[in-house]
Amino acid sequence: MIEKFEQAEQIFKEIDAAAKEKIAIYTIGGAALLKRGLKPVTKDIDLVVSSRKEFLELQETLVKIGFSKKIQGKEYTHMNLNQVFQRGEFSIDVFENEVCGKFSLSENMKKRVEKAIELNQITVYLCSNEDIFLFKNMTERDGDIDDCFAIAQKGPDWNIILEELKHQIKQSKQDIWITWVGERMDILEDRGITIPIMDELNKLREAHMEKWMKEREK
Repeated sequence: MIEKFEQAEQIFKEIDAAAKEKIAIYTIGGAALLKRGLKPVTKDIDLVVSSRKEFLELQETLVKIGFSKKIQGKEYTHMNLNQVFQRGEFSIDVFENEVCGKFSLSENMKKRVEKAIELNQITVYLCSNEDIFLFKNMTERDGDIDDCFAIAQKGPDWNIILEELKHQIKQSKQDIWITWVGERMDILEDRGITIPIMDELNKLREAHMEKWMKEREK
């Protein structure tokens, strides 16, 4: 378990020292929430890179500093995860641009990031709470719904979440996502969270179901 962001920061410094090429790394999970005080511990560091070149460089560098590839569990079924790396208690999940099927690192997501670390070869960015919330609404790992609850309590910009979801659906043509997100939102409402975009989400869900029923009838 990682209890302090400084532990993740030390790993990033090791990556930087061993890397041969420049890598822009986006954290889209527990490490970012740990840094912001929204999570007490994390067992995974979720990293996204924009290109195949950066992915291969990061993969090679992680192996170089002692990480080994880990077999992916069933909790990663929908995540389009490129690789899981393990070293002792540290687990790093690496995605190449896309996570959860076709959910991609959009330009608007990049505009919302916070630069956390800038070293010689790597720059580490923390994705916004809104984008982490959306990402974690699409996963099935233990603890992700609790992270969503913590972000929701903090008071995210719900309109950003809604607009990014619409953008991702339009870009990928995978409106099935609205059912996954909707189910997680239902759980959060049951836990007492007020979600001001719920009416709009329900309309999107209904539209998806109507489309699905029509396709089944063909």
